[in-house]
Amino acid sequence: MQTESNQTSLSAPVSDCCRWGRFFLFLAIAALVTGSDLGTKRFFFDRLGFPSGSVEWVITDVFGFQTSLNPGALWGVGARQTTFLSAVSFAALFGVLYWLYREGGKSLLCVVSLALIAGGILGNLWDRLALHGIVWPPGYVGHLAGTPVHAVRDWILVMIGSYHWPNFNIADAALVGGVTLMILRVFLTPNPEREREQREVTG
Repeated sequence: MQTESNQTSLSAPVSDCCRWGRFFLFLAIAALVTGSDLGTKRFFFDRLGFPSGSVEWVITDVFGFQTSLNPGALWGVGARQTTFLSAVSFAALFGVLYWLYREGGKSLLCVVSLALIAGGILGNLWDRLALHGIVWPPGYVGHLAGTPVHAVRDWILVMIGSYHWPNFNIADAALVGGVTLMILRVFLTPNPEREREQREVTG
């Protein structure tokens, strides 16, 4: 009994240390994604200016840079629903933190995927709240000149044949990557109950 008690007390700090380590890893990845996203947005909007349709090609008709503004979510869903999308973003961040608390200590892959999602949410939320400082110039129908632009800044252009894939940014890529990793985790994580049922079926 004494030996078991000592082993338990010795193992607890290791578990706590691992949990804190993963929490700081989460913060580091989320901060890196957010910083990279906001930094590249500012760079390309300073370089190419307010969206005008002009393209700076890296590979002609395949990949390049083009500034655009998305007032909605991915692929323009929920356009002009700034308040709703911002509220959803805050709720999603809360969900990410809760999931990190519940599952972060069990899976490193979960921590990485949640960090990518959190960084993506923060990067685009910054834009939706118009913290980028961009205002509407004169001449845009439906927008008063000088008012804040509550829209996400996109700058990555990809062509798939003749199809113009909706412009996106680092935050969008991180969100898609994080969700993809979460889906992979479902398939890669062993399910003891499912395995037991399969053994019972196969006899």
